[in-house]
Amino acid sequence: MNKAITAVFLISGLGLGCGKTEPVIKIGFVCPLTGDQAAHGTDMLHGAELAMEEAKSAPVIEGYKLELMALDDQRSPAQAVAMAKKIVSDPSVVAVVGHLNSSCTKPASAIYNKAGLLHINPVSSNPEISRQGFNNFFRICATDDLQGPAGAHFAKERLEARRVFIIDDMTTYGRGLANEFEKAANAMGMEILGHEGIAQGEKDFTPLLTRIKGTSCDLIYYAGMFPEAAVLIKQKSDLQIPARFIGGDGLYEPTLITLATPPAAEGVYLTTLGADLHTVPTAQSFVKAYQERYGRHLGAYSGYAYEGVSLAIEAIRRSGKADRAAVLAAMKNLSSYPGILGNHTFDSKGDTAVRSIGIFTIRGGKFQFLESVE
Repeated sequence: MNKAITAVFLISGLGLGCGKTEPVIKIGFVCPLTGDQAAHGTDMLHGAELAMEEAKSAPVIEGYKLELMALDDQRSPAQAVAMAKKIVSDPSVVAVVGHLNSSCTKPASAIYNKAGLLHINPVSSNPEISRQGFNNFFRICATDDLQGPAGAHFAKERLEARRVFIIDDMTTYGRGLANEFEKAANAMGMEILGHEGIAQGEKDFTPLLTRIKGTSCDLIYYAGMFPEAAVLIKQKSDLQIPARFIGGDGLYEPTLITLATPPAAEGVYLTTLGADLHTVPTAQSFVKAYQERYGRHLGAYSGYAYEGVSLAIEAIRRSGKADRAAVLAAMKNLSSYPGILGNHTFDSKGDTAVRSIGIFTIRGGKFQFLESVE
């Protein structure tokens, strides 16, 4: 059975009169809300909810109430397609923000494009997604053709890595990021001792790690999500493999440290799709509001989901009508949008000019921000 979660917020401030039905305008929102990546998805949903709540201060379109239609793609491409079809079949939906995984975003994006629906993607970083020629697609994060090289440069220059073994989770995101890292590492003269794929959901990587131990590599690079990364890190520690460990933004989730155990996770490095929002001046009001509202650690992608929904709301407001074509046209005419991540201007492919990469490490059981690479 498909699971769907719908969060509804009244924006116009108008009450429902006797027997009157107030018209609705909706923003679709899709991410994994159940399963092993639900921690990321829940944090994203919180960011989206906060954007909706803040929009109550001024009507978006007079006489309409605004709803967030939040659906669960379960990190499954097939489920993502099913949810995309559900969204486009509802004529009251004029924009969609999603998905988390590039493997979900890519097939779903074709459905949104065919429907002429504004599609804002918060964090799917595979560069090929914006090269499909879709004029309804806008992305607010950096892409892996930047993240991979940034990780390789940090590995060589700061970690002094020379012999590297690469692992990825064989998804659109993982394989794409790993390939970008490998290309950059090769260009920098690092020796690639191997490149292996694992499947999401696997729990025993000791045979692979035992082989890696025999290569005497000085760095393991992993491109994938935090559940599998945690197992790799823990089993690497159990096998006493001395090589350092670095991964991509899919590792940036506190659950990783819990699952791997703090001692095993100590000294792990990772790249992220932007700087630590706690250090970004334009994001301080969001960080404060998020922590006050939810009383929890800011998620890796919470700010991106907030930004995506805020952009969709702005496009609806500028369009002045509950119409997909009008909302999309308003988004296309939007430039230098002052978001919490920076001033968004989009190129011909729909990618933002805000494209920094953050570098983190794990120390004392917590993520510690090291630097930002523009």
